[in-house]
Amino acid sequence: MAEAAVGGDPEHAPETGEGSDVSTVSAAAPAEIGLRCEVDGEIATVTLDRPDKRNAQTFATWSALARIGDTLPERVRVVVVRGEGPSFSAGIDLRMFTPEGVPGQESFASAAALGETELERLIAEAQRGFLWLRRPEIVSIAAVQGHAIGAGFQLALACDLRVVADDVKFCMKEPALGLVPDLTGTKPLADIVGVPRAIEMCLTARVVGAEEAVRLGLAEIAVPAGELGQTTRDLAAALLATDHAAATATKRLLRAAPGRTLEEQAAAERAEQVARIRALFASN
Repeated sequence: MAEAAVGGDPEHAPETGEGSDVSTVSAAAPAEIGLRCEVDGEIATVTLDRPDKRNAQTFATWSALARIGDTLPERVRVVVVRGEGPSFSAGIDLRMFTPEGVPGQESFASAAALGETELERLIAEAQRGFLWLRRPEIVSIAAVQGHAIGAGFQLALACDLRVVADDVKFCMKEPALGLVPDLTGTKPLADIVGVPRAIEMCLTARVVGAEEAVRLGLAEIAVPAGELGQTTRDLAAALLATDHAAATATKRLLRAAPGRTLEEQAAAERAEQVARIRALFASN
């Protein structure tokens, strides 16, 4: 069993895995990132692996996530994102708020000294680590237990589906820290719960538990913590039972639907179905 592993030990605020033929998919990265990716056939498992720090995230974490997306094998159809230990991710490593920052990495102070173009480029690179999880050719599942705070919540929201443990604690913490949620989380949050509820959740930074998460549509299912892994594996298997090309076309349609009129969506459905009918029957 081989894996792309990036282990590490930066501090973060107290605020508050599985396969068979596994191959490496990400480029080498600094040892303190605490991220690994394992590919087993058509399933890739991305694990935040700093359990002693509740899987706090840094700019280096986000760059490493982007590299995994860049190098993901074409055979992968399902991506599972999970956190090692009792928490999915407690969010931003709070050393990023200090002048010293995280050794060898950007801090917010050093980022503030950049020009506007450079600073926007730094944020865009961080966002790339989240955006690839929405690609139509894969289905991404966040398996979330314990704390999913700020960047952790946004990483879960970047995935297509969320399976949560009954101890999950979602919280959009960034406004309470003087920041905005900028890791692509505001759109899925508003799309799922509606703008008024998203405003309330973000500006109060309150915790959303498992029962409310399911009720609001932030999670597809909540299960006891001990069942999270098996439930996620069962869902991945069910997704793989669907024809890949049809699944890709269907996800592409569904992802684009909120931004289209009914007539535009109907036209897109026609175009996708023409391609499917020709692929399935043209040679018969």
